[in-house]
Amino acid sequence: MTPGSGLQAGLKNRHLSMIAIGGVIGAGLFVGSSSGIATAGPGILLSYALVGTLVVLVMRMLGEMSAANPTSGSFSAHADRALGRWAGFSIGWLYWFFWVVVLAVEATAGAKILEGWIPAVPQWGWALIVMTVLTATNLVSVGSYGEFEFWFAGIKVVAIGAFIVVGLLAIFGVLPGVHADKASFGNLTSHGGFLPHGPGAILTGVLLVVFSFMGSEIATLAAGESEDPQRAVTKSTNSIIWRIGVFYLGSILVVVSLLPWNDPSIAKSGSYVAALDSLGIAHAGEIMNFIVLTSVLSCLNSGLYTASRMAFSLGQRGDAPKVFAKTTSRGVPVAAITASVLFGFIAVFFNYKFPDSVFLFLVNSSGAVALFVWLVICFSQLRMRKIIQREAPEKLVVKMWLYPYLTWATAALIVFVLGYMLTDTKGESSGRTTVLLSVLVAALVVGIAVIKEKVVGRRAVPAAEAEPVDKVSVG
Repeated sequence: MTPGSGLQAGLKNRHLSMIAIGGVIGAGLFVGSSSGIATAGPGILLSYALVGTLVVLVMRMLGEMSAANPTSGSFSAHADRALGRWAGFSIGWLYWFFWVVVLAVEATAGAKILEGWIPAVPQWGWALIVMTVLTATNLVSVGSYGEFEFWFAGIKVVAIGAFIVVGLLAIFGVLPGVHADKASFGNLTSHGGFLPHGPGAILTGVLLVVFSFMGSEIATLAAGESEDPQRAVTKSTNSIIWRIGVFYLGSILVVVSLLPWNDPSIAKSGSYVAALDSLGIAHAGEIMNFIVLTSVLSCLNSGLYTASRMAFSLGQRGDAPKVFAKTTSRGVPVAAITASVLFGFIAVFFNYKFPDSVFLFLVNSSGAVALFVWLVICFSQLRMRKIIQREAPEKLVVKMWLYPYLTWATAALIVFVLGYMLTDTKGESSGRTTVLLSVLVAALVVGIAVIKEKVVGRRAVPAAEAEPVDKVSVG
């Protein structure tokens, strides 16, 4: 293919809108919410509200920086300029590491569902097929990624919207043909109270739900390949409050109102399947499996896109092989995509061959990266606000509320959550294990960044000299 001059504006406004909406709906919402409900009871709503508030604040900070300077590197590029080369290098590679591990997790989850439907193809075969198809999609053009994500996210949005509407009708007793005997808002308080395991369970619930919010930042990476990056970032930032409010708090409220929080079916079948079953909806399990599969494919699609664009940005800034920054005539960073999916395939292999050793280490050592990313965004915004005000105040079209006090408060809350995770010592994937292994990997990456900076010195094109933000192409 003919070499290109960089990423291109191949994402339409409808793509960006759906990427922004779908980005906050991960497969973890469908799969992981049952353990949160078992841990905190109806109080899990407060856990979701707490993490949701945290995400809204962090996205507001990221939106401020990205609206002023849309780039495929997003928070990594902002950290590079605000905190130093070591910060951009470290958080960029950690984020890339997180997503290539997610590729393996989601490919395996999708393969299990598909094998259940068509057992003639082994699970590893389905994982290979799914990864190959989505890799091909990403290699064609950014527009094909956007089109796939538009439909994947659309199915998730319609499914959750329908679930909330049907659930509310049942709770109010006006759903035709359904007698939901257990459905009532009284379920929020009548089975041991709203906090049956005490206030401490709220924080334990936070640990269980925090990682299902990862992906909210994808819209700011994708905005660099849209027709109007500034508008796209501003729109996605301003809409995140209602997105989290409806899709997370709204759907979980319906679940814990349709059924008592301690109903055995929630742990056995999963929270959403159990809720649908309680309404007597036929084939509830298969319907939910289809929706979960869609979420898995969406996460895989976006994960590959996100990892490759971060690798592209690192290559562009001299923090990764230069070949990562090369694109085709269609604006596709083939080397960055290939490297990302290659490591994804390696992780899938480890998942099948060494699930309880090597792969468990990969999952645990990338588990706290979401919190590290959010923390770096906080500290970057504290510095970038001053830089933007000094150099181009007219580009502050999105502003963090109550700066700098709310930024510091958000950073303190993230540190508190990390500290609280250290008190969780149950199981091989305990909070303490996750934090310690993630810190170990982060320290290793930061060490490499510091050594690289001292040995190699400043790169040829510092982040401060990046392309003007008013250009459509970010290449």
